[in-house]
Amino acid sequence: MFNFLRKNKVDMPQKIPQHIAFICDGNRRWAENRGMAPLLGHRAGIANFENMVDWFIQRGVSTITFFIFSTENWNRSEEEIDFLMDLFYTELSKNLKHALEHNLRYRVIGSRDRLPGKLAKLCDELEEKSAENTGGTVVFALNYGGQDEIVRAVNAAIDNGEHLTREEFETFLDTGDLLPIDLMVRTSNEFRISNFLLWKLAYAELLFVPEHWPDLVKSEKLWQYVLDEYAKRNRRFGGGKKKNYSGKK
Repeated sequence: MFNFLRKNKVDMPQKIPQHIAFICDGNRRWAENRGMAPLLGHRAGIANFENMVDWFIQRGVSTITFFIFSTENWNRSEEEIDFLMDLFYTELSKNLKHALEHNLRYRVIGSRDRLPGKLAKLCDELEEKSAENTGGTVVFALNYGGQDEIVRAVNAAIDNGEHLTREEFETFLDTGDLLPIDLMVRTSNEFRISNFLLWKLAYAELLFVPEHWPDLVKSEKLWQYVLDEYAKRNRRFGGGKKKNYSGKK
């Protein structure tokens, strides 16, 4: 294990992603590989969560998004859904304390419609009480789907009754106030984006790692690997070096 903090000074790569998004995959597989009940993998997936957030914020990342429950996840068993909703409520209660102690703004994106009432209320409270914090932004994608977000934004734009520019349309999205994603990381050897933040991923770098989420959430070595991999990327956003394509000197 590396000692990344030396006398309160943090070593940082040259290029730091301002917005990292994580698809937190492999909780159940992690538990099953260890002979544990699959649902216990979800609990392992939140262990050390606040330390992970603080580590990336200290190194210059300003926004971190976690995909924790998709609109398609309602197709899972009632037992698992109930377990997750209770786990989210417990975790968000801890996050409210963490937000206030560390000057962090928390956002919960996605529809609140199908969430248990007390969880939806806690999401509102977490956002309201941390709204003015300036130390960094942490986002949970909860009951979230990228296509669903865009359709809801389109309907809101129609209700607004005017033609919109791309920038104006973005204000109707759940994620309208968030930075574009610089780096998306997915765990557990899954090579898909799974309907996640489709608008904000437009020019994101993608990184797929074999480790299951509970392994990544507790490993500073893997966190450093994420930043190091991003630092190697050459981002051109559709541009590039000027070349002479005519053949003329």
